[in-house]
Amino acid sequence: MAMKSCAAVADLFSLSALTGAPDYGARILKVLTHLSDAPDPASAVKELQQTLQLFGADAGVLLSFIRDDATRSSYRWLLACDALWAVEYTRNDWHNHDPWLRHALQGTEPIRGTELNVRPDEEEFAAMSATLGFASAVIVPAPTNVGASRVGMLCLGSHNPGFFEDDEAFAVVRVLARALAMELHRWQLNFMRHELLASTRISAAELDLLRHEEAGHTSKHIGAALNIEAKTVDCRFQKLCAKLNSPDRRTAARIARLYGLL
Repeated sequence: MAMKSCAAVADLFSLSALTGAPDYGARILKVLTHLSDAPDPASAVKELQQTLQLFGADAGVLLSFIRDDATRSSYRWLLACDALWAVEYTRNDWHNHDPWLRHALQGTEPIRGTELNVRPDEEEFAAMSATLGFASAVIVPAPTNVGASRVGMLCLGSHNPGFFEDDEAFAVVRVLARALAMELHRWQLNFMRHELLASTRISAAELDLLRHEEAGHTSKHIGAALNIEAKTVDCRFQKLCAKLNSPDRRTAARIARLYGLL
């Protein structure tokens, strides 16, 4: 029902009519203030769907991307779109051929889909997305303080080609969509952090070890600070690396930082 309501809004009102309403921004910001209260992904998706209606959008996706190390990456989605879109994305491994994600990894400005320089290997993704709710799209990066190792990407979509092309109206959407992207990405990262803590059961003492590692301290230095032997420090790091599925203590500290544990 939510997606039908979104489509009805988009059919009845142009983007300029929506953004021209006196309370347009206030209604969106009111929803955003409740995002942090969402207890789980399903609740966060409901908040996203509600916000999509206010934007006049028919579809939306939020991707949170974390590059754990040179060989491992984590992807988390909040999906408020046709389920077939997610099925095709996964089946075709479009993480590696996604111009939306590529833009988020390389830039910080919200742009429209028509402004993307789509590469030949990305054309199939773009064509499929256009048929499943993203005929017109706004791509909004959600950058963080660790650069391309941890980013978010929000895409708002409309079934109506050209829906987001009005420059004056898009100037309003750009500001509010950036706020939505940052709040959704913040929520997703917090959820991932709590999930990691629950699954690994990392203790406060182990987090302290990781802080020492991040500071570049040797086992001997850490042992002296904790009044234990250096070999005991090494043993504790081995157990900690196993919890984080990390090949070494340096990578373990990096993972902890990326997931907000430090």
